[in-house]
Amino acid sequence: MISRFVKRKRKQTRRQPAYLIIAAFAALIAAGDPADARGARSERSVESVQSRIAGEPMMAIVSLQDQRITVYDANGWILRAPVSSGQRGRETPAGIFSVIQKQAEHYSNLYDDAYMPHMQRITWSGIALHGGPLPGYAASHGCVRMPFDFAARLFEDTRIGLRVIVAPTDVAPIEIAHPALLQPKPGAIASAAARRAEADEAAAKADQARRAAAKAYRESTQASMPVRVADNLKRRAETQLAAAEAALGSAASPEAKEQAERTKAQAVTRVAELQEQWTAAKAELQPKLDAVAAAREAALAAENARIAAVDAARQAARELEPVSVLISRKTQRLYVRRAFEPILDSPVTIQDPDRPIGTHVFTAMEPTDGGNGIRWSVVSLESSHPHGGAAEPHDPARGHRAREVEPKKTEPASAMAALDRIVIPQDVMDRIAGITPRSSLIITDEGLSSETSKGTEFVVLMSGEPQGGIKMRRRAPASEYPYARARDRQLFWGRPFAGPFSTW
Repeated sequence: MISRFVKRKRKQTRRQPAYLIIAAFAALIAAGDPADARGARSERSVESVQSRIAGEPMMAIVSLQDQRITVYDANGWILRAPVSSGQRGRETPAGIFSVIQKQAEHYSNLYDDAYMPHMQRITWSGIALHGGPLPGYAASHGCVRMPFDFAARLFEDTRIGLRVIVAPTDVAPIEIAHPALLQPKPGAIASAAARRAEADEAAAKADQARRAAAKAYRESTQASMPVRVADNLKRRAETQLAAAEAALGSAASPEAKEQAERTKAQAVTRVAELQEQWTAAKAELQPKLDAVAAAREAALAAENARIAAVDAARQAARELEPVSVLISRKTQRLYVRRAFEPILDSPVTIQDPDRPIGTHVFTAMEPTDGGNGIRWSVVSLESSHPHGGAAEPHDPARGHRAREVEPKKTEPASAMAALDRIVIPQDVMDRIAGITPRSSLIITDEGLSSETSKGTEFVVLMSGEPQGGIKMRRRAPASEYPYARARDRQLFWGRPFAGPFSTW
């Protein structure tokens, strides 16, 4: 296959004729085979629910077997399109991920500057969802390619943290209720609103106190003017008095001595008058200075109260943010993360711990009962070869047929059985923040993948499934990973076209 991407800018000139020939050849083939052209266009189609207003995407499920992605909100699927996942030896790993980075213009530094528009990263080692050509079968190096227009639309609709489930087979979430499912803390929403109101009130008081302190300072500044004037005049009169005393001491004649004594007497009187004025002005100024000190203390206290109220409001708001709870049968531990940061790690009891429990993703969808309860859904992941046999190779014809078939809904029995076996200590329950929409509970036989690190949600890989697309990659922290760098580079051809004439 010949790549349509320009590897180096300096090679564009001498390769231009070759690209033009390839473009003309592709156009001739498309014109000569209307069926293929229609197939290419159908690969770019975006399916969506038209009978209702779509809500915010809550999860995306990629079916490796059916080569399809389906995006769900709280009430069902809203977007659906074909995909091309990792080819044999570079398979997209099945498991549980989340979007950890978004970049509208992205080029791979691993694969010959490959164009990856509307990239949504799910691992720091380089697995991502992005726009790309769809040949009709698994053909990528581990990423999930989507139709270009679908990738653009999905990019606009999603946000960091979107749950992405890569499933061996196509499966749909189903609503579930169980006593073990976590619930919102009573009054959490009202408490957060109250803390926010208190913070607003504290901010208003702090602002008022700052204004009062500024006013007191201005008044003290104005009151200090008579003091400074009286002090300057008094110092000048004292200088004149000293000069008169010096003249009196050096007077030689009686007339000169008499004149010096009169000058001295006038200077003494003037100093005494100015001293009285200075004392009166100083007495008038002192209350103003005391008011400034008191106003500043009040402003400082109000600012400290504002900071405390803001911190309390922020903490209350954080308790309304989604949390992710993962329970691993492998490690017999419970983990909690919020906003990609670990906040709790504790032992947990799983009854009959030697028996498999499966992998189940429970998602809090929307509040009920005025915010005192919440609706949950569940997706249970099943192996593509449940009886221990080898994974069946993907059949392109089957994939095309599967796109017209609704995903199989999760059977709730195994998820209910998994919840029945979990025993969370009460002190741990008390430390888990209240559950809000988009929160999740993951119960799995697996341990945490090494991809779970700083700047990620929980990453769980299904053992027994091909993982070639991730095993060949080197994981690096978000702050060090060069794969996310932006490129100020243009494609030789304006808009990529979907079809079998390009490689990734």
